[in-house]
Amino acid sequence: MVRARWLVGIGLLSVFLIAAVMYLSQAQDSKPVKRISLQPSSAEVVSTPRQKNTLKIAVGAIISPTKSLVFYEDIFDYIGEKLTREVEMIQRKTYAEVNFLMEEGQIDAAFVCSRPYVEGHRDFGMELLCVPVCFGKTEYCSYFIVHKDSSIQKLEDLRGKVFAFSDPLSNTGMLIPTYTLAMMGERPESFFRRHIFTYSHDNSIRSVAEKLVDGAAVDSLIWEYLKAEDPKWTAQTRIIYRSTPCGIPPVVVSPGIAPQLKEKLRSAFLNMHNDPRGREILKRILIDRFTVIEDSAYDSIRQMKAFMKDFQSKK
Repeated sequence: MVRARWLVGIGLLSVFLIAAVMYLSQAQDSKPVKRISLQPSSAEVVSTPRQKNTLKIAVGAIISPTKSLVFYEDIFDYIGEKLTREVEMIQRKTYAEVNFLMEEGQIDAAFVCSRPYVEGHRDFGMELLCVPVCFGKTEYCSYFIVHKDSSIQKLEDLRGKVFAFSDPLSNTGMLIPTYTLAMMGERPESFFRRHIFTYSHDNSIRSVAEKLVDGAAVDSLIWEYLKAEDPKWTAQTRIIYRSTPCGIPPVVVSPGIAPQLKEKLRSAFLNMHNDPRGREILKRILIDRFTVIEDSAYDSIRQMKAFMKDFQSKK
């Protein structure tokens, strides 16, 4: 019953989100909207008491809360069973909030985007645990999408249009598209008529599908997953540009996690595909298996960030 009420609540929030995006897309020219608020900001995050033997794993807003529950719930149940621990799933709307919780020692591990990993590793020593292998690769890219019936055929055609980013710290949903514009000598505020943040890739895809925005930059893995499992919205979109691949979004752990727990957690992930139940869970979410990669896999993101810092300083 509690879960049912929770899902109904999320459904109402989704309705609010779409209404808000519609309003923003129809409003007159003004300053770009910075945020659509559905959850507390990082400044409002309240620390929760740590339960002994409870493993707290956070999920950033790669996909919306309802889909996150479906996507991650079985993984967390499996990990808890293997570690003989209760696993608490912590959901936050923004990547910044997840990084904040880890820096404050309020979570043990997290599923994060590649750019928040780079920043968390630099700022407070966030550590790589493992990464998923999807479609045989440990890389992904940004898809620039438009409505399937749109006259837009190439990046330049997006000039003067309304565009959706996902999260300010997103790699595929913010860094790559702004870097791509910078390589053209442009900034979002000069190139687009207006830009908004949707705070998840499936929300961006839906916004394009419902013609609330003209285009969006989204995570290729999320677009491909939804195309295979729930194509209602992806079927209404078309890809006009694929970026250069980057290191895939990782599973990370706090620098303060106990070494023994860290190794047990890594082992549970790395052996999922060898276990019949684990293999079935991975198959449902289109993950081949988990593996370990080097931090250098994210150097291209660091290079883009350095380029953007220099580019923005020339305003």
